[in-house]
Amino acid sequence: MKQLLLADEAIAQGAIDGGLSGVYAYPGTPSTEITEYIQNSKQAKERNIHSHWSSNEKTAMEAALGMSYGGKRSLVCMKHVGMNVAADCFVNTAITGVNGGMMVLAADDPSMHSSQNEQDSRFYGNFAMIPILEPSNQQEAYDMAYNGFDLSEKLGYPVLMRIVTRLAHSRSGVERKEVRPENGNSVPADPRQFVLLPAIARRRYQHLLDMQGEILSASENSPYNRYIDGNNKKIGVVACGIGINYLNEVYPEGCEYPVVKVSQYPLPKKMIDKLASECESLLVIEDGYPFVENQLKGFFEAKKVMGRLDGTLPRTGELDPDSVGKAFGREHKSVYSIPSVVKMRPPQMCQGCGHRDMYEALNEVLRGYEHSKVFGDIGCYTLGALPPYQAINSCVDMGASITMAKGAADAGIYPAVAVIGDSTFTHSGMTGLLDAVDENANITIVISDNETTAMTGGQDSQGTGKIESICLGLGVDPAHLRVFVPLKKNYDEMIKIIKEEVDYKGLSVIIPRRECIQTLTRKMKAKKK
Repeated sequence: MKQLLLADEAIAQGAIDGGLSGVYAYPGTPSTEITEYIQNSKQAKERNIHSHWSSNEKTAMEAALGMSYGGKRSLVCMKHVGMNVAADCFVNTAITGVNGGMMVLAADDPSMHSSQNEQDSRFYGNFAMIPILEPSNQQEAYDMAYNGFDLSEKLGYPVLMRIVTRLAHSRSGVERKEVRPENGNSVPADPRQFVLLPAIARRRYQHLLDMQGEILSASENSPYNRYIDGNNKKIGVVACGIGINYLNEVYPEGCEYPVVKVSQYPLPKKMIDKLASECESLLVIEDGYPFVENQLKGFFEAKKVMGRLDGTLPRTGELDPDSVGKAFGREHKSVYSIPSVVKMRPPQMCQGCGHRDMYEALNEVLRGYEHSKVFGDIGCYTLGALPPYQAINSCVDMGASITMAKGAADAGIYPAVAVIGDSTFTHSGMTGLLDAVDENANITIVISDNETTAMTGGQDSQGTGKIESICLGLGVDPAHLRVFVPLKKNYDEMIKIIKEEVDYKGLSVIIPRRECIQTLTRKMKAKKK
């Protein structure tokens, strides 16, 4: 059976067909479509595959490990910055190992299309010393998801799969394989395997070190890595993941240089050694950081290793056929170009969005305070940094609004205001609120609640219907927990509430609540059908 799928969808279908019992994830572009595909899959529903969103990437990783502990096959998905949130559990899964097969999917975003940085998740896999898979096309994405559980169970460790935006969001035909049954329940043969007391952890770490030979052997013999000979030995090319596609576009008739295609790590040492022994220099084509290039510079000091570090390829942003062609001194002209009449349009909040009315009222109040600062967070409301609002002074990472506002207040900034969304609040804002409650920090926290995870397409928010209870449970004074509906007709009430809480010398929480206009529109359309 052949289907036209995004790489994200191919990974989801490959996991389902490969015996998946549960996917755990927090939405984040470009990984979101994997979990959504499983949630909407008739096949997954019939098999009762778990696919409910998690509160954040750490809870997702831990739940997936718990399913693996029970002998089942699990998948955990996130975007690259989510790996930072999940890192505590992720690194330790390389010490505990797994029982049922476990795959960790990290979707990187070179060029920062919808991200704060250009982080490369391959470093996490290398740091944890576990196998890394990096598909070059949609079929490989499917095959790796399908077979990755076998690799995980064979080696006894989780497997990291890394994809990039350009692959995640492009389509191609995918040939499906025979559907496998799910694993039955089992528990680890060693009852102390997952108990990381120091004495056990030391033994488990030595086991991980002892397994490195097998992990390397799996890479050396992987069907995803291969040596492609060429007549011109002046340059040896190491093409990683999607990089092979850019090379093929530059050389549609076939590359004249020898190529090592890398889609499984650690690096296939024998292939790389052969390439280095035959060629005068090496060119590494990889999307993201100079992960492989750095390694090769250490391996072959006498060889000239080219890539992103020496400027042969751009140091930042995703690669494309033009930049790769230029590296070979070979001009590659794109078939399609953007007409000069087309101008970039900056993103903006939707017409009718409740965040707009909240920012108008907040700006009006804060104009009366000379030194006010607003600390923002990750979500649709981050667009409040742009005209016409220009309302926030920071946006760093999930949950940082509350803790940065607290730190600024500790430094003497007044008024210090935090703006955070409902989904981000339950992702990583609750602990910051607890810190603020503990010291009765002189800050005003605005939890702008649109009852969904709107920035990534309207997924369920864990905070829906619970925000006030969470705040009260964490110790917020009920007298300074205020709620209003952000609408033009309520403008005077909004101004009054915000000003009263900004003037209050202590911690206050304001919750402007109105359903996201996009999710509301979809609901209304669904009712008409």
